[in-house]
Amino acid sequence: MVENPMNIFHVTVAIQDINDNTPHFLNEVIRLETSELTLPGARFVLGHAEDPDVGMNSLQSYQLMPNQYFTLETREREDGNKYAELVLSKQLDRESESSFHLTLLAVDGGKPARTGTAKIWVNVIDANDNPPVFAQDTYKVSLKENAAKGSSVVQVKATDRDEGSNAQIIYSFSNIAESTSKMFFLDPKNGTIMVLETLDFEFKDKYTVTIEAKDGGGLVAHCNVEIKIVDENDNAPDIILSNIEDLPLSSYVSINSETGIIYAQCSFDYEQFREFQLQVKAQDGGSPPLSSNVTVKVFVVDQNDNSPQILYPSKGVEGSALFEMIPLSADADYLVTKVVAVDADSGHNAWLSYHLLQATEPGLFTIGHHTGEIRTSRTFLERDALKQRVVVLVKDNGHPSLSATATLNLVFAENFQEALPEMKTQPISPDYQSDLQFYLVLALALISFLFLLTVILAILMKLRRSGNPKFLQCFGPVPHSNNGIIFPPNYEEGTLPYSYQLCLSSESRIQEYAFPTNSVQIAENISSKNISEALLTAGEGNILNCEMDISDTWSAIWKNTNTNFELDYLL
Repeated sequence: MVENPMNIFHVTVAIQDINDNTPHFLNEVIRLETSELTLPGARFVLGHAEDPDVGMNSLQSYQLMPNQYFTLETREREDGNKYAELVLSKQLDRESESSFHLTLLAVDGGKPARTGTAKIWVNVIDANDNPPVFAQDTYKVSLKENAAKGSSVVQVKATDRDEGSNAQIIYSFSNIAESTSKMFFLDPKNGTIMVLETLDFEFKDKYTVTIEAKDGGGLVAHCNVEIKIVDENDNAPDIILSNIEDLPLSSYVSINSETGIIYAQCSFDYEQFREFQLQVKAQDGGSPPLSSNVTVKVFVVDQNDNSPQILYPSKGVEGSALFEMIPLSADADYLVTKVVAVDADSGHNAWLSYHLLQATEPGLFTIGHHTGEIRTSRTFLERDALKQRVVVLVKDNGHPSLSATATLNLVFAENFQEALPEMKTQPISPDYQSDLQFYLVLALALISFLFLLTVILAILMKLRRSGNPKFLQCFGPVPHSNNGIIFPPNYEEGTLPYSYQLCLSSESRIQEYAFPTNSVQIAENISSKNISEALLTAGEGNILNCEMDISDTWSAIWKNTNTNFELDYLL
């Protein structure tokens, strides 16, 4: 050093690092927020930790406490610094777990290694992935009809697993009838249904409404509410017949006491009465019983049951015809007369129309369809008859229609003197013609019968005289005795004071005749004008039995020496 005191020596001192520093995070508490709808694979940068040591003692890796939703990946920048990323490995569900507490470790390479920690708070943001849910699908409730206005009917309840605005539920009626919406009110916040108007069981005994619950995210749910109205004895029944105005009740109408239907007991006559009133009383079986009265007006509808009545022309006395005189110089469209008719029906059934049914000269007259006026359709011609007969049909407008006819006799003449001869030559009445034909037919039948009877009798007489056939034996002569004449023992000459004249009827071939009581046994002589013979036998009572043909006239002669006794028989 003495010899060379200015020598300079360079010395390099290497300082060896020891692991005396612990890695630390700039943010020891890391807060993250993510939606529950975030898809798996999403990454979240956590930042990096610092370690003053170098080499192996510096920060080497990051570690994450085990969990089921996240994993950790370590990345290195270009400057060599390392940082951590949080990776979502599974779909989150806020309704199952709304937040996570994780621990992040930063590890150096020292021996022993030092670690720094950081807290990770993961907050899961709610998504509107759950609709509202009602406690019941259908709510059933019974409500008295006299429930006060504003009283609660039922409260529906829906829940939503979401949170915040997504869990805020608003209630409302869905597709409700206007009449029902006037009867009930629904609180949109708590779902309470209240009575808005007075209920009436008799008007409606059941209501069914649909409730909708909607959350803040727009998801909805529905339920039904069935409200059954319970009847209270607050109304009287409608009608039961108890009285009828000015008419016998049982003769015209009756009523069903259970249904209130009124029945007609007979057919009504519109022309007799067109309307009447019924006084009705109704009473229920409640306690106390309630009743009400009502007046029922019954209007009778007209039916076409009356034929038109002809007022003009009216029938003459005892059916004599009436005449209308028309001037020979009458022009076309001359008003001859007018048929006047009325109908007892009303409305359309009383509308009358007039038609020409028959006419001597169909083209000579016309008639007003609605007025009944008969007019000439042309002037009178020489070939036309002076006396015209016109039949007018009057028909109503009913279904089926009814009709009547009127007959008019019209005479063309300039004055009454000219018309008088035509008026006197009235046509034969159809009734008279009908009677005359009947009597002519009857007379012809009688004449034919008499002629036939005469022919039959003539044939029978000819057959009788020709051969005496067996079937005509009843008309043949009766056999008689040819013995001599025997006189009675007390016979004396003198005049017998008896004379007889007999007439026989054709009712029997054997007739009995009673004579005076003088006793005669056998007649002296019997003659029949050479036509036939008869046997005269006298006994007690002096009965003369005669058997003869009804077509003969014969006589019996009784002779003695002084006096002839003659009996004449005439048919």
